[in-house]
Amino acid sequence: MVILGTTNDKAKPLPAALQKLLSPMSLERKEDHEFVIRAYRFARKAHRGQKRYSGEPYLAHVVATAQYLADIGMGPTMVAAALLHDTLEDSDTDIAEIQKEFGDDVAYLVAGVTKLESVRYHGMQRHTESLRKLFAATSEDVRVMLIKLSDRLHNARTLEHVPEHKRERIALETLEIFAPIADRLGMGLMKRELEDAAFPHAYPEEHKKVLTIFKEAGGEDRKRLERIHNNVRKKIAEYGVRDFRTENRVKGLYSLFQKLQRKEWDVTRIHDIWALRIIVPTIPDCYTILGIVHGEWTPMPGRFKDYIAFDKPNGYRSIHTTINTGDGGIIEVQIRTEKMHDEAQFGIASHFSYKVSHAGTQSRSTGAMNWIRQFIPARLWMEGQGKHPSGEQKEQKRTYTNKETPEWLQRVTEIPDDSMHSPDAFLADIKSEFFTHRIFVFTPRGDVIDLPIDSSPIDFAYAIHSGIGNRMSGAKVNGKMASLNTALKNGDIVEITTSKSARPNQKWLAMAKTTLAKRHIRSYVQKETHDAQR
Repeated sequence: MVILGTTNDKAKPLPAALQKLLSPMSLERKEDHEFVIRAYRFARKAHRGQKRYSGEPYLAHVVATAQYLADIGMGPTMVAAALLHDTLEDSDTDIAEIQKEFGDDVAYLVAGVTKLESVRYHGMQRHTESLRKLFAATSEDVRVMLIKLSDRLHNARTLEHVPEHKRERIALETLEIFAPIADRLGMGLMKRELEDAAFPHAYPEEHKKVLTIFKEAGGEDRKRLERIHNNVRKKIAEYGVRDFRTENRVKGLYSLFQKLQRKEWDVTRIHDIWALRIIVPTIPDCYTILGIVHGEWTPMPGRFKDYIAFDKPNGYRSIHTTINTGDGGIIEVQIRTEKMHDEAQFGIASHFSYKVSHAGTQSRSTGAMNWIRQFIPARLWMEGQGKHPSGEQKEQKRTYTNKETPEWLQRVTEIPDDSMHSPDAFLADIKSEFFTHRIFVFTPRGDVIDLPIDSSPIDFAYAIHSGIGNRMSGAKVNGKMASLNTALKNGDIVEITTSKSARPNQKWLAMAKTTLAKRHIRSYVQKETHDAQR
């Protein structure tokens, strides 16, 4: 039991919730413990007497928000900011008080999260304004989004207590906006938890239907899954491979719902309700395991994906293959390294979390999303090394620019202001372009272009460069001439031909999928019309 004494009071045991919060943080410095404890006590005082819809103290919500961040390895600054994230809005606390008590960085994060709450849902117009603020804040410092996602997760998990007229709206917003954001940040675990919490409240009838299909398809047949699991593990060991571990993955219900919709509700066309993960130390080991799996079981044609050679835009890396198990069953096998697995579960958060290895030494994930270093303040990296968050007070605050943010997030914040006059169009743009399934299309030189599903060669051309799009005269897809409205597919090789006399026209707008392409086409056509009228 943790006990903290003061000069004025007798030593008292810490509240159980606070002890649980501190437990996963692996903080060795006394100052770090005291920093989080002070934030907890500050939040408790600020929210005293406040209740949630469930009737529980409001403090329980901010502790739950902080607990998730602590569990995934965040340090004192993030956990303290999560504890304090509602104090500006729901108490008489001001930002100067937080800054004085907890330093500039915590104050900055709390203010950032508060800005996201300042625009409530009062119709579609205000809602799009709120989303713009959400993306703008994230483009400046992704930690604001991590706190917001954790906050939203606890709210989604307690939706049964929310009045019915608000419940569906919050659930839909969680599924359509926040879960896809978690996905784009590579946070697979957060994405699934958000979806599982919101799905029953957003689509109650569909949830019941999918749950029935899941059970009938053997989704709860753990014994069968374990039998396949043991068989694969035994075969790998027979080849002399010892350094590996395996785990089972059962598809989330909302993910299954989305796939059923794409497969016309034919569950026999879905082969990844179950998945077996094989986790190994190195990348060469991944391909060794792949060879063993394909040598022992028959792989299904067209069901092999190498996300190690061509990782997803959110940094996800793994090998996926689907095999016939020999007993009439079909199962997806995912092969990855420990680092890839950590990144797949926690995404962007895994790259600046404080970790303690099995040997007791500090370690840090790096790799697929090295760009994250560019827009996380240096202070947080110091914190991850075990240094006290208030120890960098003399450091000048960084200025963040669009060049330092992920490309997809930059494109969201670049959506023209005139779309505010059409909130429905704004929502349609961000959902279709950024939060839908993506395809990977190649240039003839092998460069990967990431586009929304059903994109056309026009989108491909503008994704490379506006000059290529504006001078595009034709396209080849997989070596054959293709029309400009061709829907590109995953793995297509696209070659753009250009001409000095070629130029965009109004018809291209109907063929383009991406906001980037539409913006350049519209701009060119408007300029040409203006010049012709002069």
